[in-house]
Amino acid sequence: MTLTTLRPGATPIATNTKTPVLDVVVPVFNEEADLGPCVRRLHAELVRTSSYPFRITIANNASTDGTAAVAEALVDELPEVAVVHLEQKGRGRALHQVWLASDAPVLAYMDVDLSTDLAALPPLIAPLISGHSDIAIGSRLARGARVVRGPKREFISRCYNLLLRGTLATRFSDAQCGFKAIRADVAQRLLPHVVDTGWFFDTELLVLGERAGLRIHEVPVDWVDDPDSRVDIVSTAMADLKGVARLGRALATGKLPITELRQQLGREPLESRTPGVPTGLLRQLVRFAAIGVTSTLAYLLLFLMLRGGLGAQGANLVALLLTAVANTAANRRFTFGVRGRHGAGRHQFEGLIVFGLGLALTSGSLALLHSSTDPGQVAEVAAVVGANLIATVLRFLLLRNWVFRSRPTPTPLESNS
Repeated sequence: MTLTTLRPGATPIATNTKTPVLDVVVPVFNEEADLGPCVRRLHAELVRTSSYPFRITIANNASTDGTAAVAEALVDELPEVAVVHLEQKGRGRALHQVWLASDAPVLAYMDVDLSTDLAALPPLIAPLISGHSDIAIGSRLARGARVVRGPKREFISRCYNLLLRGTLATRFSDAQCGFKAIRADVAQRLLPHVVDTGWFFDTELLVLGERAGLRIHEVPVDWVDDPDSRVDIVSTAMADLKGVARLGRALATGKLPITELRQQLGREPLESRTPGVPTGLLRQLVRFAAIGVTSTLAYLLLFLMLRGGLGAQGANLVALLLTAVANTAANRRFTFGVRGRHGAGRHQFEGLIVFGLGLALTSGSLALLHSSTDPGQVAEVAAVVGANLIATVLRFLLLRNWVFRSRPTPTPLESNS
C-alpha cells in the first residue's frame, strides 16, 4: 500500500484547526425534560477535557413535545451546540443523516440519559484521532467495566451478544451500548451499506466494520441503568432478531460487498516477526481444532448409524464424505476467513482431494485391522479415530498451505499472456 493510496483511517487527524474535530450526536425523541441537563453536562465535560474544537449536535427525531424548543434554546445558549430536526423517528436514521452531513473527522453519539460516565469519552476518541483504530465503542461487558442494572436487562444483553457471536461470528463484546464513535472517512464508506434505521443500526455497523477488517477499539465504561428508560425491550429484541437474520442472509448470499469494503478499508496483514511462524497461526489452530472436534463427533455418529446397513467401509466413506464437505465450508469461513462465493467451487474440489487422503488413511486402517483379526465395534472406532487424528494434522497443513493459501492477483499483462 503506497502513500498515495492510503486507506481511510490510516493517518492521524490534525487537531489544531478552527473547524470541529469531534461531532457528538445526541439523538432524542420527546426528551424535553432530560435534554437540557444532558447537553449542558456534556458541553461542560468537553470544554474541560478537549484540546480541540468540538460540536454537539442534537438530532430531534420527530418529537411531539417541547423537545424542539429546548433544543433551539440550547443552540442560543451554547455556541458549540447545533440542532437537526428530522421528520421521522429512528436512532439509526438520525445518525445516518447527521454523520454523513457532518464536516468533523471524528463522529460520535451517546444516549440522552447519559447512563455512561463521560470519563470514558476521551479514551473513546483518542485512538480514532491517532489513527490507531477505526471505530470505538463503550462496552458494559468488557473486563474493567462497572455496571449497575437489573438482572433482566443484564440477562438480555448478555444473551444478545452471545447470539451475535454464535450466528455472525462477532468478536466485539457489546453491540448496544449507546456510546460509540467512528472516523468520518470510514463512516462515508460503511453507512451506505447500513440498512437499519432503528436500534439494530449499531450492530449492523459494527458487523460490517469488523468484516471489512477495521479495528474496533473497546473502552470499559461505568454505566448506571436509567430506571425511566422508555425503550420497549420486547419489541426491540424482536427487531434485533429480525435484523440478525437479515444480515446473516446478506452475508451468506454475498449481497453485501464485503470483499470490496475490505480492499478499501481493511488493514494490511501483519508480517510475522518469528521466522517460520505465520501470523494468525495460533488463532487458526484453535478454530480448526474446534471445527475438527465437531466434525469428528458428527463423523462418529454417522459411522455408527450407517455401520449396520453399509458395513464398516461403506459407513466410513459416506460419513467422511458428508463431514468433509461441511468441514471444508466451516474452515473456509471461520478458520481462514474466506467469504463470498468466489472460489468456493475450487475450494470444495481441492477439499475433496484432501478428503481422499483422509479416506485412504481411515480405509487403510480398517482394511489392515480386518486383515489380521475379526475386530469388534470398539476396535473399529478406535482405529478410525486414530487414523482421523493423523488425517486431521494433514488436513490442516493442506488447507492452510494449499487450498486456502492466498494467491496473488494476476496483473493485466499476466492475465492476457
